[in-house]
Amino acid sequence: VQLQASGGGLVQPGGSLRLSCVASGRTFKLYHMGWFRQAPGKEREFVAAISFSGVTIYYADSVKGRFTISRDNDKNTVYLHLNSLKPEDTAVYYCASDYKFSTLMAGSCEYWGLGTQVTVSS
Repeated sequence: VQLQASGGGLVQPGGSLRLSCVASGRTFKLYHMGWFRQAPGKEREFVAAISFSGVTIYYADSVKGRFTISRDNDKNTVYLHLNSLKPEDTAVYYCASDYKFSTLMAGSCEYWGLGTQVTVSS
């Protein structure tokens, strides 16, 4: 599985973005998907995860109520809607996938995409 994230950019505080991650291969619908981020000088952290069926979803406390993860298995794509953005959301955002949900949540994912930069600044 190859993952390609896009949709990052520069946005003012309070603004919104939609990140997309397109996966290659016909087995996308069998994989759990997640988003992680890494800010300068900080460790990579979990942001959100969605099960292969889309039924189970988890968010980091720092983004709960502001970010929404979703997936379209027909398009091999997972999305992350970022609303009410704050300067502390500035980071490189990565999508990742794994067969095991626990492994995905732990950040020990089998597949990682290249990141997309999100910068929140006035």
